[in-house]
Amino acid sequence: MDDLALFRNIIEQQVNFSDSEVETIVETLKHKSYKANTLLLGNGEVCKHIYFILKGCVRTYYISSKGDERTRYISFEGQINTVFTSFVAQSPSSELIETLEDSEVLVMGYHDFYSLVHQIPAWETFFRKTLEDAFIYQNIKIESLMTLSAGERYQMVLAQTPHYLQRLSNRILSTYLNISQETLSRLKSK
Repeated sequence: MDDLALFRNIIEQQVNFSDSEVETIVETLKHKSYKANTLLLGNGEVCKHIYFILKGCVRTYYISSKGDERTRYISFEGQINTVFTSFVAQSPSSELIETLEDSEVLVMGYHDFYSLVHQIPAWETFFRKTLEDAFIYQNIKIESLMTLSAGERYQMVLAQTPHYLQRLSNRILSTYLNISQETLSRLKSK
């Protein structure tokens, strides 16, 4: 699948666009290649971009006051990554964005994004639905952290996103599950 087809697949998971709308949207995108472990957004920086993942893996994470990493979100091919709180408010981010694998992405800037919101009603709908999905995802993640044991969270990942176990290191997966690497090793060995 070529980049344009993959991009169209990403956005049309939410809303259908006409060919001319897609052409207008594509004009705002920049194709970028990043090596693994490239920091796309640092702590305290303002998030000025939204990333459409064509190939690779990108994560969004926090660093606690003790220096511990906590991964909030992981995106793979066909998904979107940004820090919406910083992107929407154009305020400093408490989260970081990093590539975990060599990655190919389409990047859209803040001003282009909001220009499209005003130009193309379907893009506004896409934005709203994307925010709704992000809200639901975060609530499910918070609920799992509050109500499930480490083993239950691991089993949930195993059932719903088994590719996480194949593509993520134990270090990253443990920061996503909010458990130690030792606990993760024990759960994997069962």
